[in-house]
Amino acid sequence: MDFKGSDTIPGPRAEDQLPHTAQSAAKIVIVGGFGVGKTTMVGSVSEITPLTTEETMTQAGIGVDDNFGSASKTATTVAMDFGRISITDQLVLYLFGTPGQQRFWFLWNGLFEGALGAVVLVDTRRLEVSFDVMGRLEERGVPFVVAVNSFPDAPRYAIEELRTALDLAPDIPIMECDVRRRASSRDVLMTLMRFLHSLAMTGSRA
Repeated sequence: MDFKGSDTIPGPRAEDQLPHTAQSAAKIVIVGGFGVGKTTMVGSVSEITPLTTEETMTQAGIGVDDNFGSASKTATTVAMDFGRISITDQLVLYLFGTPGQQRFWFLWNGLFEGALGAVVLVDTRRLEVSFDVMGRLEERGVPFVVAVNSFPDAPRYAIEELRTALDLAPDIPIMECDVRRRASSRDVLMTLMRFLHSLAMTGSRA
């Protein structure tokens, strides 16, 4: 068959192509419970149009999905979100947002595969959800930082109070953020990269 003219498969858009200076890439996962802001974070910080797998929520999820604090949420991620950000001219991060509903957590294993590190997004209205999330990362040996997404109606706590409540080790970074803001989401990713670098340096000295 002769593929010509309009039958030619188009290549990637110019804005989606990797920078020519990129020399290395790392996979980062954004995890957390339902409605904590994972899709928003990927969308706010990605330099390409993010790939999302959101589907409209239906009444079938009532009594199955915990949407406390997210009553106005009408769509949910059912597979993953995907975005990309250049940290430096040479280093590119591929961002994978995981589905938050527990019935989709079986997909996490594949998304964790090959991940260099993770961001755990936390909602202070539902801290208990974070324990299972962090436990899964620890089981897989994926280093992570914790970012507390600042919802307007969520209670505010001192960082050290949250560290105690989440039973975080002293060396694991924890910070507040607003995932709607690109600069705030980028700061979280930079904190993760610094943390991963410190772990690598500590390991090299061991």
